Amino acid sequence: MELRQAFGRVLKWMRVKQKLTQEDFATVSSRTYISTLERGRYVPTIEKMDTIAPVLGIHPITLLVGSYALKENRSVAELLAQITQEAERMDLATAFPDTRKTPH
Repeated sequence: MELRQAFGRVLKWMRVKQKLTQEDFATVSSRTYISTLERGRYVPTIEKMDTIAPVLGIHPITLLVGSYALKENRSVAELLAQITQEAERMDLATAFPDTRKTPH
């Protein structure tokens, strides 16, 4: 399965699960564009995912993880374990210390 098709299936599944219509995305996108995404015609930019995800009440990474899990026929847990291992190996926790918020 292509990534854009997987993304479309995940987007539609999450939208239906939240009992949302394509029109519910009108503040961030047209119904036609959402339909096109769901049919796997396009994959959105990162910026567009950042506007679509809040309508679903999720983090944009959730859309991506679901899409890659479906595309690769893997469980979400398995993919998240790989991501965690890679982030640790790349030392992402300390990569950008000046951008982290400090608790008050």
